[in-house]
Amino acid sequence: MKEHLESALGKALKNARRSPAPPKLAAAMDYAIFPGGARVRPQLALAVANACGFDSPELAMASAVSVEFMHCASLVHDDLPAFDNADTRRGKPSVHKAFDEPLAVLCGDALIVLAFESLATASLNASDRLGPMIGVLARSSGMPTGICSGQGWESEKTIDLRAYHKLKTASLFVAATQMGAISAGEDPEPWTELGTRIGEAFQVADDLKDFAETKESGKSNNRDSENDRPNAVLKLGEKGAINRLQDILAGAIASIPSCPGEVDLIKIVRKQAERLTPVRPLQKTL
Repeated sequence: MKEHLESALGKALKNARRSPAPPKLAAAMDYAIFPGGARVRPQLALAVANACGFDSPELAMASAVSVEFMHCASLVHDDLPAFDNADTRRGKPSVHKAFDEPLAVLCGDALIVLAFESLATASLNASDRLGPMIGVLARSSGMPTGICSGQGWESEKTIDLRAYHKLKTASLFVAATQMGAISAGEDPEPWTELGTRIGEAFQVADDLKDFAETKESGKSNNRDSENDRPNAVLKLGEKGAINRLQDILAGAIASIPSCPGEVDLIKIVRKQAERLTPVRPLQKTL
C-alpha cells in the first residue's frame, strides 16, 4: 500500500512541476515530500477506507495524498524562523535552509493548494463526496478547528494542553479518518474520536521523545521549553505524560466503529500504539 501511495504522491507532484513552473520552487516541493517520514496520516486514511469497504480506491488514494500534502506543508511552515526555527527535518536540512525562506513559504503554500487540487481532480466521478471531503480538509487545516488555530495558540499566554494538541496535531489525523470513511461512502462522524486520539497520542509521544533525548544527552533538544510552548512532559511530568499516553491509546482502540474491516484496523492501530510507547494499550473486545 505504501508503494502505491509514494507513486501517487510522485504523480501529483509531477503535474505540479510541469511548465511554466519555476524550477527552484518545483524542486523545493519535491524536497519537502521525498523522502517521506512514516506517512502515518495517509496510511490511516487508506486503512479506514479499506475497513469501510474500499468502494472507490481512486478517491481513497486522493484523500491520502491530500492529507500528506497538507501535513508536509505544515512542517515546512513550522520549521521557519518565525515558528520553530528548525535547521533539520527528517535527517536533512529543512526547506528554508536547503533553499531560502521565501521559497519555503511559497513551497508550503503551493502544497496546500495541491492538496485540494488532488482531491478535486480524483472526485470527478464521485461528486457527491467531494464537498464533504473538501469541508473536512479545510476545517482540519484552517480556523477555528485546524492546524492554523493550533499554531495560533502558541502566541497566547495560557492554553489548554489538550485543546492545543487537538488543534495542532490531531486535526489532520481526524481529517485522515473522516476522509477515508467518506471516500468509501460512509458517515465520517463516528471516525472522529479515533483520529483525535491518535493525533493526541502522537503529540504526547513526541514530547516524551524530546524529553528522553534531552535526558540521555544532557543537552536540551526541547524547542517547546526554549520557546515557552505547551508540552505534555513539562506540564504533567514524565510519568504523568506516559499515563496520559496510555489512556489516549486505549481509548483510540476502543473507539473504532463496527465495520467490515474492524479486526484488521484494530491490528493496525495497535501496531502504531506499540511503536509510540512501551506501554501496552488495552484490548478491545470483539
